[in-house]
Amino acid sequence: VQLVESGGGLVQPGGSLRLSCAVSGVTFGASTSAMSWHRQAPGRERELVARIRSAGGVTYYPASVKGRFTISGDYAKNSVYLQMNSLKPEDTAVYYCQVIQLHEYWGQGTQVTVSS
Repeated sequence: VQLVESGGGLVQPGGSLRLSCAVSGVTFGASTSAMSWHRQAPGRERELVARIRSAGGVTYYPASVKGRFTISGDYAKNSVYLQMNSLKPEDTAVYYCQVIQLHEYWGQGTQVTVSS
């Protein structure tokens, strides 16, 4: 199973980025429980920033990103996306994709840097 994130980079405060996570080795379907994005800034613990549950498509965002980040999944493309708007310097971190399908699977991460 392989999860490959892309779309990270350097962006100015107030800007936008769209992260993508291409999943191979498992096929999204009835066994897919949830898809999520997490981030880890230097010296800090990894934190959840967005999750979508397969049952009903229910989403969750912590207060720090609610209204700015949007998670989506494309079953046909076996991919997960994170649209990030109104980015702030405190959003700087390595962003990781996670898929739960009987087991937990993680990507290697993509760096997002928000700076002027």
